Amino acid sequence: MATVSPSWAYTLQLPHDPRAPGIARATLRTVLAAHGLTDVTPTAELLAAELLANAHRHTAGPYALRVRPMEPGRLRVAVWDNDPRVPPGFAAGGDLPAVPPDDAEGGRGLHLIRSCADSVGVSVLRELGASKGGKLLWAECQWGGLT
Repeated sequence: MATVSPSWAYTLQLPHDPRAPGIARATLRTVLAAHGLTDVTPTAELLAAELLANAHRHTAGPYALRVRPMEPGRLRVAVWDNDPRVPPGFAAGGDLPAVPPDDAEGGRGLHLIRSCADSVGVSVLRELGASKGGKLLWAECQWGGLT
């Protein structure tokens, strides 16, 4: 008899606190280890780190990390925040900003995400009823050597 693995998804609500991205990365590592996905952990953690840092830096409110498997053999790492503005690297048909100079202290996050992810996207969420609006930026990567 074949066994079916139950689907799973995790969402971690985070306050706008400088410690929140680190807590989210630790939670992501724990979740991936619990599901036997340690081979994808470095890439997933880098994607989460960049998305979380942008949410913390460019918004004033809470944000959330969401992680869930996609079919086949893909993992989606997403970050929600309450600002509906979409960064240029995620806008449909939008170009990435220029690569910053070597001595710049920032500006490489979206380039890292685009380099490490197999696909990226955004959902702009309109405020309806209990929804908080904002946007959900996501990046997907493969696990287990699947192509």
